[in-house]
Amino acid sequence: MSAKKTISGFSKLSKTGKIKWIVQTFFTEPDKVMQELESYWHSNEEQQKILDNFSENTISNFPMPFSVAPNFLIDDHTYCVPMVIEESSVVAAASSAAKYWMSRGGFKTEIISTKKLGQVHFIWHGDAYKLIYHFPDIKKKLIDDCAGITKSMENRGGGILDIELIDLTDKEGGLFQLLASFETCESMGANFINTCLEQFARSLTAFFEDSDHFQAKESHAEVIMSILSNYTPECLVRATVECAIDELGEFPGGMTAEEFASRFYTAVRIAEIDPYRATTHNKGIYNGVDAVIIATGNDFRAVEACGHTYASKEGQYASLSHCKIKDGTFRFWIDLPLAVGTVGGLTSLHPIAKRSLELLENPGARELMRIIAATGLAQNFAAVRSLVTTGIQKGHMRMHLMNILNQLKATQEEEQAAVNHFAKQIVSFSAVREFLDKLRIADRS
Repeated sequence: MSAKKTISGFSKLSKTGKIKWIVQTFFTEPDKVMQELESYWHSNEEQQKILDNFSENTISNFPMPFSVAPNFLIDDHTYCVPMVIEESSVVAAASSAAKYWMSRGGFKTEIISTKKLGQVHFIWHGDAYKLIYHFPDIKKKLIDDCAGITKSMENRGGGILDIELIDLTDKEGGLFQLLASFETCESMGANFINTCLEQFARSLTAFFEDSDHFQAKESHAEVIMSILSNYTPECLVRATVECAIDELGEFPGGMTAEEFASRFYTAVRIAEIDPYRATTHNKGIYNGVDAVIIATGNDFRAVEACGHTYASKEGQYASLSHCKIKDGTFRFWIDLPLAVGTVGGLTSLHPIAKRSLELLENPGARELMRIIAATGLAQNFAAVRSLVTTGIQKGHMRMHLMNILNQLKATQEEEQAAVNHFAKQIVSFSAVREFLDKLRIADRS
């Protein structure tokens, strides 16, 4: 280990001091790198202060494209959907699918449930039967002791829905769990839920200390941890598109609507039965979902972790979307667990997240769930449509062309020549590099 690359008290340095140490220690051109990092600071000091407070040891900002996908008809309301993502063709694909379904009735959505969950894990030292027998009294105390915490949420129509005692002693000696369910209204609710759970833990311990039924020293709960669960299978939204097969239109290569519907169904069916395909299939869904989650200041890591767990609920990882062809009708839908909020957290603090919600006409959490699910389904439809018709690379690599040209430091004239050349050619990194090499040789001769 190099002593030069270690430091004590780094967090106490000023932002400039942190950057100086970083660039002088790890970069060969420290002055150039420092200038570059500082160039990404927000010109508005107040805005930069807000961004700096989102994390620790911040030295710069990491820009991401803020895009929009127009023409989303969701439940007979038209949206322009904000998306933050760096992958080429994602926004274009979502926009294309949105426009395609706009003339076919758009996306229909249904909120199935909005229940969120939290757990208190504890080891029970005592008679398990007595614990189970007295749980109704324990539950009452837990809820009563949380009254001060839940009052505001209850006034908005939310709060604690239920608390269950889960016996896990068949898997681990003495292990029990309080499984609590919550309604958190327009907020994602992580802080509210965790605050309640930690109060549950204190109340649980106090109950055994104060109760006449549990006086023996060996009768007590050893709380291990109290934390919300990001797996929320009952915080669920469904998004659907549907039309007659003969309304699907025409497809490249003379493919008929019937052929397309059959191939599309088979492609989705493969993702339902093959986890290798399902992983890539669902990744495409989250191209759309994550982009909206990030744009609105929600937690894409929690949402995606939940979705992948939900995709495994039957014991094998499978597709989150499904397709059915019956009586001449094509139906494609997704059931997506989504714990999101439109108040609190970054949704209220991040300046662009606030604009994203304003762009969506300030939706509540349920409406945002509908919008996100529809975007994920649109993304999935566009990807599968490409796969079963032209292939995924034709559209993706064409959108990626400008990134390749930038990487190869093409001039403006070279970019235009390349765009014209690859309008009807297959795009690949090697093909673009070869084209530029020939172009530059011709210019020198």
